[in-house]
Amino acid sequence: MTRREWLLLLGGAAIAPRSLHAQQKAIPVIGALNSTPPDPNVPLVAAFREGLNEASFAEGKNVAMEYRWADGHYDRLPPLAAELVSRKVDLIAAQSDASALAAKTATSTIPIVFIVGADPVAAGLVPSLARPGGNLTGVGLFTVELNAKRIELVSELVPQAAVIALLVKPQLFDHRAHHPRRARSSSRERA
Repeated sequence: MTRREWLLLLGGAAIAPRSLHAQQKAIPVIGALNSTPPDPNVPLVAAFREGLNEASFAEGKNVAMEYRWADGHYDRLPPLAAELVSRKVDLIAAQSDASALAAKTATSTIPIVFIVGADPVAAGLVPSLARPGGNLTGVGLFTVELNAKRIELVSELVPQAAVIALLVKPQLFDHRAHHPRRARSSSRERA
């Protein structure tokens, strides 16, 4: 074997793995955008991974995950969503109304799958439940709408209760709109 053949053989051996690697499709990356801290979500993340496994996806093998946690600081969600978009994730999984809205603001092309407590139409995520359109889809739990029913059930279970209180985070929704007496008084307050 001549020196020239030997160098060509070594050069080809060095280049071959790179060209093969370049031809392989990169594994998809899911960006998980969460408004909460990670610790309370350990069981939910485990369930998410289990669901991926049931769909033949194994984290680190044929799918990658990038988690972003806002730790309850809603003002951190827009930059975290923008970071996931800049990393060119293939999908964003948003776990709250605020996370989904931040993701929606950050991209109109990357698919966003959400799970929200409110009505996705009322929250401004999708134009309609029947035809969500755009790049968003997901599950709405309608927890806000169910609050009135929950209070009704409590009042039936404890009829002697004179006052029933509901703690809300006003940044997440207009709680006055879900209480008939408050809605009337708040409209008078604005007048």
